[in-house]
Amino acid sequence: SNQFLLCPGVVWSNHEPWRELRRFTMTNLRDYGMGKRACEDKITEEAQYLCNVFKNFKGKPLDTTQPMNQAVSNIICSMVYGSRFEYDDPKFVTLVSDANRIMRIGGSPSVQVIFRGDILKEKNENQNRQFFKNLRETLNPQMCRGFVDSFLVRQKKSKLSVPDSPFDEDNLLQTALQLFAAGTETTATTLRWGLLIMAKYPHLQDQVREEISRVIGSRQVLTEDRKDLPFTDAVIHETQRIANIVPMGLPHRTSQDITFQGHFIKKGTTVFPLLTSVLYDESQWEKPHSFHPAHFLDKDGKFVKRNAFMPFSAGRRICLGEGLARMELFIFFVTLMQRFRFTAPPGVSEEELELVPRVGLSLNPTAHELCAVPCL
Repeated sequence: SNQFLLCPGVVWSNHEPWRELRRFTMTNLRDYGMGKRACEDKITEEAQYLCNVFKNFKGKPLDTTQPMNQAVSNIICSMVYGSRFEYDDPKFVTLVSDANRIMRIGGSPSVQVIFRGDILKEKNENQNRQFFKNLRETLNPQMCRGFVDSFLVRQKKSKLSVPDSPFDEDNLLQTALQLFAAGTETTATTLRWGLLIMAKYPHLQDQVREEISRVIGSRQVLTEDRKDLPFTDAVIHETQRIANIVPMGLPHRTSQDITFQGHFIKKGTTVFPLLTSVLYDESQWEKPHSFHPAHFLDKDGKFVKRNAFMPFSAGRRICLGEGLARMELFIFFVTLMQRFRFTAPPGVSEEELELVPRVGLSLNPTAHELCAVPCL
């Protein structure tokens, strides 16, 4: 079993420790901007850095993996650690690429791969311990810079009053790693699928770019523009649906005995909700296995919500970063569509751009390059 992934923290805790950690994490991420204008400004600024990286390729083929992961990662870094990193900072490069590889290895069954995952995770943890050490040495409880600072302050208080507090070193480390990995990999991967799909279907890319140009022109996109960009919003939603980033969701545990579809499942059983089954449900989607933005549009071209759209899972353990991820997907995607036209590299036809995922804990596109041709 993938033991190296089964650690505590907000993802794997249960009962009261989970409730406390989740409540604390949600409150603090909101305090550091999640879902607020301050966060929108951070994403907007980061989108400019990302555009600069793409622009430097001058339309030549590039692998979008590293710059995309780093841009998205910087948003969660600014909330967790209190600062963003430069893209060429070697510590940051290692942190992002290791977290990415851990997620990929996590879906692989071989023993050798699990051992490799253990080594990577240990390296990742050591680097985080170093970050915490620096943050602890410069901590000012009156002016917390990010989630880690708030956790350290809460940890100090809990030590005095709560013997079994979940605010211990292990939960700090694992929660920070989980926020970092979950807040980087899934959103960055969705954006990479989005660009690949746009390059594969240029007529849809034309429609997206035409709508953006008509509605907001060259000014910076705002979250509130979403309601006026229904086709673009439909393309983002359909990308999330078809890319099916986390097909098995995260494990849940039954809180009581239950009979489901004729099967008796006793209390305390670990169950994996197969998100694939709902995202590709033939009774819910007109063309479940095709990229079809009209799934999210009515006959007048207005955006429509669909009950079967649940890439963030559902229930009390729904992804706690959903609001942040939605904001990032929208601002990054629209900004990139404004600035660049994405095409297959020379010598590769649109038909040859593969929409086949590479297996891992999350489903990444197969390794590929695209050309980002500047337009503005």
